[in-house]
Amino acid sequence: MKINGKNYRTIWIDDDNQQIVKIIDQRYLPYELVIEELKTANDFVIAIQDMHVRGAGLIGATAGYAMYIAVLEALKSSDFDQSLKQFSQKISDSRPTAVNLSWAVNLQLDIINSCSNSEEKIKAVLSGAEKIANEDADWCQRIGKHGVSIIKAISEQKKGQVVNILTHCNAGWLAFVDYGSATAPIYQAYNDGIPVHVWVDETRPRNQGARLTAWELKEHGVPHTIIADNTGGHLMQHNMVDIVITGTDRTTRTGDVANKIGTYLKALAAKDNGVPFYVALPSSTFDWNITDGINQIPIEQRDSHEVKYMEGQMDGKISEILLTPEKSPAANYAFDVTPNRLITGLITERGICKANEKAILDLYPEKSS
Repeated sequence: MKINGKNYRTIWIDDDNQQIVKIIDQRYLPYELVIEELKTANDFVIAIQDMHVRGAGLIGATAGYAMYIAVLEALKSSDFDQSLKQFSQKISDSRPTAVNLSWAVNLQLDIINSCSNSEEKIKAVLSGAEKIANEDADWCQRIGKHGVSIIKAISEQKKGQVVNILTHCNAGWLAFVDYGSATAPIYQAYNDGIPVHVWVDETRPRNQGARLTAWELKEHGVPHTIIADNTGGHLMQHNMVDIVITGTDRTTRTGDVANKIGTYLKALAAKDNGVPFYVALPSSTFDWNITDGINQIPIEQRDSHEVKYMEGQMDGKISEILLTPEKSPAANYAFDVTPNRLITGLITERGICKANEKAILDLYPEKSS
């Protein structure tokens, strides 16, 4: 994707020093573009925990590079295996809901364990990290090419009038290495000349929609409007939403979807108003080991500070303000689960399917056993 006309990914190896990984520090967007250098294994843990990076695909890619830096550090320690084991667990625990994290760590561990010497380990784990990142971008691009058919069909039904799309949180290119999941079909439609407009949920408490989705849509030139989180139902009642497309941080093999808190309520409103509700995801976001999203997907609870305070720009400086009574307690559930019965379909890199086990396994037959 482009920022001020320049192509960027969300994570990449430094051109001059292969032991430095660079990221776009998303805490400063949309006010400032800050490139952060990650040099130690602990830098990666902090970047994921404190949401310098966020989003299922990008978390997975960051974990892939984290394992590469962890190997470099472990080779300098007195016990390589113990050092790597400790870090692998630490990075896997840094965000419990997004399955891409443990998926990437386990991929890298398999690669490391297949190598016989230090030089081979370094080369192989770096190659593995690059493959995870490149595959993520490729899969998201494919999601766009499959998903655009849905938007095109709606456009044809509306005889070329604007297709109004509602999304929640940020499942854009900032949540992946490039292209995004939920936004990939939108960008493809816009590039193909299909008139689109996006309703952007602000997505409290961290406002990823208002700050990140709106910013990247603006950079790409896609018409959009930021709305308060509770506005979606009203818009659907008044035929102002043609389709809802969201991302997901973990999806069961039966099609239940864990996504940013508030997604479930959007799905309920969509069902009540006959609005198609699609979820876009690469296969790395499936958890093939579980079948019951509500009872089996761990829901991250973050610091109540995020609910009680809001961050923004004032007089050119980023600052926080208190929104609530100072001593009132707050709960901060980061995700909720949308049951498959509320989902019209899943948009994946292999195509579009119903949100049920049979349809999913028809696309991914290798996961049936």
